[in-house]
Amino acid sequence: MTDPVSRTILLLDIEKYSDRDDIEQAYLRRMLYDVADRTLERAGIDERLRQRADRGDSVMELIDANASVTALLRALLTEVPAQLHAVNRMASSSAQIRLRGVVATGYVAVDEHDGWVGSDLNHACRLLDAQLLRAALRERRDDFALCVSESVHTGIVRHGHAGIPAEDFHAVTVDSKNGPLRAWLHGPVPGAGDDHSEKGGTSVPGASSGERPAPRRDQPGDQVPGSQAPEARAARPSAPPAGAVFHFDGGAPTFGGSLVGGDQHGVSGGQVTGDVHLGGSGGESA
Repeated sequence: MTDPVSRTILLLDIEKYSDRDDIEQAYLRRMLYDVADRTLERAGIDERLRQRADRGDSVMELIDANASVTALLRALLTEVPAQLHAVNRMASSSAQIRLRGVVATGYVAVDEHDGWVGSDLNHACRLLDAQLLRAALRERRDDFALCVSESVHTGIVRHGHAGIPAEDFHAVTVDSKNGPLRAWLHGPVPGAGDDHSEKGGTSVPGASSGERPAPRRDQPGDQVPGSQAPEARAARPSAPPAGAVFHFDGGAPTFGGSLVGGDQHGVSGGQVTGDVHLGGSGGESA
C-alpha cells in the first residue's frame, strides 16, 4: 500500500439510479461523466491532477491537493445546476438526472489492488449516502444538492469567497457507523430531527405514514357524536348515551295534538313536530 497523500475528494451520485432499466442507466452514466468532466474543466482541474473511480451510479474523484478547492466549489455551485437544467429540459421523465454531491479533504492511500483506503474517504462516502442529503435533494426544485465536510467549510466556505456565499451553507450532523459526522449543507435543511441514515427505517420529516390523526377532544365544539363535556359528565355520571332524551313525570304533555298520558321515559331518536305542551294539555307552548 502506498503512503497516504493529501487529496480533495469529490463524490457525485445519481438519484434513483436503480429504478431505471439498463438503457436508461447507460444514458445516465454518460450524462454523469459529462457533468463531472465539464465541471472539473471549468474549475481548471485537468486529467493530470485527478484520479477517477467508477461506482456504477456514482463517480469518485481524487484531486491533487494543489488544485484550487475554491474554484471547484464555485464550479459545482454554478456549472452543475446549469448543466443539469440543460439536460433535463430536453429529456423524457425516465431520463431525468438529479445528483447529490460531496466535497471533502483528507488523506488517501492506494492498496495493492488499486483500491482507495482512508477514513477521510469513508467519511465522505457516509455523507453522500446520508438520508439528510437524500431528503434535501427530494425537497428541492433544482436538480443538485451539495454537502461539504467540516474541513472544507473551515478552510474555504466560511471565508465568503466570490461565488461561494457562506450564508447559504448550514451546519448539519449526520449519524454514521463511525459516529456523528458534522458537515455543511448548501441550501435549506430538510426539516428538523436527527439523521439516522445508517440505522435504517427512519422516515423522512414531513413524510406521511398513511394514518389519520385521532380526533381532537380538548376544544369546545370538537366533541365527536355521543361525547359530553367534562362538566356534564361530572354533573350526571350515569347519563345515557347519545341522542335526545325526554323525561316526563306526571302531567299530560301533547305532541302535535296527540295526548301522551302517564310517566314517559327514554323517548329518544325520533323527531318531534308541532306544538309541545309540558305539564298539562293547556299549558304554555314551548
